[in-house]
Amino acid sequence: MNFCSHCGQTVRFAIPAGDDRPRYLCDACGSIHYQNPRIVAGTLPVSGSRILLCRRAISPRKGFWTLPAGFMENAETTVQAAARETWEEACAEVDIHGLYTLINLPHINQVYMIFRAELTGGFSAGPESLEVALFEEHEIPWDELAFPTIERTLRHFYADRDDGHYPLHISDITAEDRERYFGSA
Repeated sequence: MNFCSHCGQTVRFAIPAGDDRPRYLCDACGSIHYQNPRIVAGTLPVSGSRILLCRRAISPRKGFWTLPAGFMENAETTVQAAARETWEEACAEVDIHGLYTLINLPHINQVYMIFRAELTGGFSAGPESLEVALFEEHEIPWDELAFPTIERTLRHFYADRDDGHYPLHISDITAEDRERYFGSA
């Protein structure tokens, strides 16, 4: 950040009085510009024994498979964001059953919130998807999943499905985890 979004003056990066970490400060108008993590909300849409996945039509990870998810917008709840993203990416409506995975990615300032959901009708590729499809567990394209958050959510689901109990899973993905997932390329 170079300029204040309130008055347009140059900002500096420093620790404000009474704070414990650096922020962008505007000496002209006194604004402190807080930068907070972004929430990614989505669903794990289930239809019978199959899961709905979307092949990404956009970067990052274009051409790889993911659950329908994306950045939360202002003035919406996490459930609304998850349902909206499912509609935008898969043209699918879902009944949302509850938060299933909450995954922190502090190294990229994101928090993933994936909700278990039941597919309530048809589906088709939205503008951010090349294609969408239902997969049985043995058909999941594990080597073509877009993100470690998606793999982790799917692995939790299949482990939990055996006993029919779906607890909330809270975990972290570190920079090292991402490196192992994506490789050094």
